[in-house]
Amino acid sequence: MTLIFDLLPELEAIRRDVRPGDGTVVVSLTRTYDAQPADVWDALTTPDRLARWFAPVSGDLREGGTFQIHGNAGGEIRRCEPPASLSLTFGGPDSIVDLRLTPEGDRTTLVLAHEVPLAMAGSGAGALYPGPGWDGAFLGLAIHLRGGVIGDPFEAANTPEVIEFNAGSIDRWTAAVEASGTATPEQVAEARAVAIQQYTVLPEA
Repeated sequence: MTLIFDLLPELEAIRRDVRPGDGTVVVSLTRTYDAQPADVWDALTTPDRLARWFAPVSGDLREGGTFQIHGNAGGEIRRCEPPASLSLTFGGPDSIVDLRLTPEGDRTTLVLAHEVPLAMAGSGAGALYPGPGWDGAFLGLAIHLRGGVIGDPFEAANTPEVIEFNAGSIDRWTAAVEASGTATPEQVAEARAVAIQQYTVLPEA
């Protein structure tokens, strides 16, 4: 499998931010897509489309319902206001993901903010744990919205092209953490090493 995309433009299309919250670290990503909000919302919330670019998702997919991502986290859907905003827990009641969609003419700006409890993140350097994964999701969504075929998202995540993308993502999240002033150099170095192992080293067969 070979995914075709322009590495640097895809990396630079995402704006990344790390800031302290109320007992949390807020990991934020922003990207503008060449698609209408209704199409982006459908790609984000329809199981058939999610399976084509992100992962299979099951559950009671409505406000107040629960979801489970195959091979990943599950949670509760706290707010669902199509096609503008979605809020859900992610892997625990204090880990919150908020999605906001804003129309920009014929385009849509998507903002994802993930509040990670400090007990899990340790410091702002904890952004290096989920950040590159969300970058990969934003990349997959972009390819999907352009009509590209990803195939099995799990297999795609281990292609050389995505591994190279992940390495660039880790560099950019490292810079975002350093700019935020929310972690010591030692904390950044430790989290970066974990992210490199998680996102750029292929699992043994």
